[in-house]
Amino acid sequence: MTKPIALIAGGGIAGTVAALALERSGWHAHVFEAQPEGSAGHGAWLTVAVNGINALRALGLDPARVLAAGFATPAVSLTNGAGRRLAVTPLGGPTADGTTTTTVRRADLYAALRAAAVERGIPITYGRSLRDFAERPGGVTVTFADGSTAEGDLLVGADGIRSRTREVLDPRGPSPRYLGLLNAGGFTTGPVGADLDRTPGLMHMVFGRRAFFGWAPAPDGSVWWFANPPRKQPARRGEFTPSSWRSHLIDLFAADDSPAAAIIRATPEALGPWNTDDLRRVPVWRSARTVLIGDAAHAVAPSSGQGASMAIEDAVTLGRCLPSPAASSAAPIAEGLGEYERRRRRRVERVVAVGRRNGSGKAAGPIGAAVRDAMLPVVLRLAYRKGDPQAWIFDHGVD
Repeated sequence: MTKPIALIAGGGIAGTVAALALERSGWHAHVFEAQPEGSAGHGAWLTVAVNGINALRALGLDPARVLAAGFATPAVSLTNGAGRRLAVTPLGGPTADGTTTTTVRRADLYAALRAAAVERGIPITYGRSLRDFAERPGGVTVTFADGSTAEGDLLVGADGIRSRTREVLDPRGPSPRYLGLLNAGGFTTGPVGADLDRTPGLMHMVFGRRAFFGWAPAPDGSVWWFANPPRKQPARRGEFTPSSWRSHLIDLFAADDSPAAAIIRATPEALGPWNTDDLRRVPVWRSARTVLIGDAAHAVAPSSGQGASMAIEDAVTLGRCLPSPAASSAAPIAEGLGEYERRRRRRVERVVAVGRRNGSGKAAGPIGAAVRDAMLPVVLRLAYRKGDPQAWIFDHGVD
């Protein structure tokens, strides 16, 4: 029996895990990645929450192997720019089997997932950016920017927040919008000239006077960090040099009672700036033979800590919902895509809303900051009195 073919636009987390999930379900998956081989995309590092780790396990992957280059981060400390600790809250886990939220370099996660795909015989073609596609009664034809084409039974749009697949699927759909925050990140390579809390597994988030800062001590002694400077206009390409960007970040945190400025000084290169964008509700996720997953369908704000995990859950759920190779006609495929959307839409839209609420406090003015600092400890204490209010996020299992 000939396996149905799934063409996957995008070889990031969502696309590669989707290929693994579809291969496990009896499909032949082919990943087409726009970037050259070895590219890690935007961003320095990310967290994979316990729900995302459990979804990886559902594919028969060993999370300890996929996330071997990372480290556990089961809790977060929240402080303000004056150095006052506001709260310490869990980031998910440990679960009964010891699973905890894990922090990992984006490049290392990409490499591990792509290696797993290659081990299972899944082809990955680099330098292929989707330009257009056309559905027909027997399948779908994809045209790439270089003029080449590919044919299959299904197209999976895993091409990110600026998804070309989404644009073709619904030309009237929403476009990304800038949220007024920039992103930066990096890794220290030298000694940090400040006292650091190096409690293993504790992430630190600082509501600085002028910008938001996050950092975590890695097992090798380095510090992994990110920053979110508020800015009305998005950064333009070439606006900052590596030196001026690093100096700008140091200046933002110079007046804070936090190790942020010292951490950046101990970092040879501050990565970024990247603009933080949002995506309004995407009304169209699918057609008869095309479907969106990950950021292409729902851009989850970094402040949720769930972007990678939602992409993984999407991909695993898609593999569970699609028909077996014996039923690869258009109708069963369309029915499977409908079931995928039914299982995923409400959950991811709730998570997106949580991320937006969390992100709104990163750029609070003086009055807003004072209210936040006074109310946050009380609100969190009341919220956790009857258990973890985010348990619905972390305890989710892919059915």
